[in-house]
Amino acid sequence: MSLRRVVLDEREIPQVWYNLQADLPEPLPNMLHPVKRNPLVPDDLAAIFPPGLIEQELSRERYIDIPGEVMDIYRSWRPTPLIRALKLEQLLETPAHIYYKYEGTSPAGSHKLNSSAPQAYYNKQAGIKHLTTETGAGQWGSALSIACQFFGLECTVFMVRVSYDQKPYRRTFIETYGGRAVSSPSQETEAGRKVLAEQPDTPGTMGIAISEAVEVAAQNPDTNYALGSVLNHVLLHQSVVGQEAKNQLEKVGCFPDVIIGCHGGGSNFGGLIAPFIRDKIEGKAVRIIAVEPTSCPTLTKGKYDYDYCDTFGLTPLIKMYSMGHTHTPPGIHAGGLRYHGASPIISSLLHHGLIEAQAYPQTDVFGSAISFARTEGILPAPESAHAIHAAVEEALKARETGEEKTILFGLSGHGHFDMSAYEDYLAGKLG
Repeated sequence: MSLRRVVLDEREIPQVWYNLQADLPEPLPNMLHPVKRNPLVPDDLAAIFPPGLIEQELSRERYIDIPGEVMDIYRSWRPTPLIRALKLEQLLETPAHIYYKYEGTSPAGSHKLNSSAPQAYYNKQAGIKHLTTETGAGQWGSALSIACQFFGLECTVFMVRVSYDQKPYRRTFIETYGGRAVSSPSQETEAGRKVLAEQPDTPGTMGIAISEAVEVAAQNPDTNYALGSVLNHVLLHQSVVGQEAKNQLEKVGCFPDVIIGCHGGGSNFGGLIAPFIRDKIEGKAVRIIAVEPTSCPTLTKGKYDYDYCDTFGLTPLIKMYSMGHTHTPPGIHAGGLRYHGASPIISSLLHHGLIEAQAYPQTDVFGSAISFARTEGILPAPESAHAIHAAVEEALKARETGEEKTILFGLSGHGHFDMSAYEDYLAGKLG
């Protein structure tokens, strides 16, 4: 079958989250206390996370039921479509079949609402009134502001300064849904004030924004911290993406030869690949590729060791690929990929050779994004464009060899709030 668009019905939305921790080749290394450096225990996380999320973070149960209230929210946009990129295939003159799982149909315009909704739910259940968070390009901040409205919570978003300045309409989006967007580093926290005193012109980093959000959450008993990537419970929630994609591919009678996703902290990539990793561990032949910017090559050039998730060492130490928690990447337009570290799950998979990583410069990436937009009619987020570019490269290789392989990539969100990035590219201003 060669259907252009594969759509599931509401009854086929996953009823459970799939926990990849259950099937990893070996258990993840323990998280360590940021000060004592001994293995973390659940109580160590209680200052910033609710019990339900702490349990999920540490769980090795293969399947975890999705609460009914979260399912009700998922039904407003899930399942999302799987689309075959027929016009892109024609442009590339490739025998490869290219499919993309499109998460831009959510109210937030990206995959991020898959995790912000359950995080807001579990915090509401725990009696929390206010959530703080960081955001790079703004997709996560947008999604959390929406989820907080669903559950009657206040929301403060520390948005990395370079994206705060580049994407004013993303800020407006956050504020429209009741969130408060704060340029990070800010004068509102000790961490932010310290950075500004030492580096007044800094573009900001995800690590700094995390430090600010965690500092506020830890100091206020009615406030918790929510994050959009990296930790295990976030990838758990995103597994609905991969479960649906696998079901949709089965409907057209195929299994992917190559799976590709953009990688910043790991939420989009981890959610897409989760059920396919289990297949690979069981012997199925499939290449799985994480794609990142050359300006922040965490997986391709980072060190696999213990590091902090934030700049000031307020968060637990986790074993991951990292550029170093004080690293400041250039202010590229793909703000969601400007993170120094990586998910411990994704890091473990790369360390064990179950996935591979590639890095590309943003000029090449935007070239492929333009080709995709002009053929498929969807303007991709700059982050997602990295996956598009790698898929294009794989399709061109197939043209050279004549191989009729199936390529699946994750289109994690649209780029409607990223027009300054496209304006710069079209004007030849991107380096």
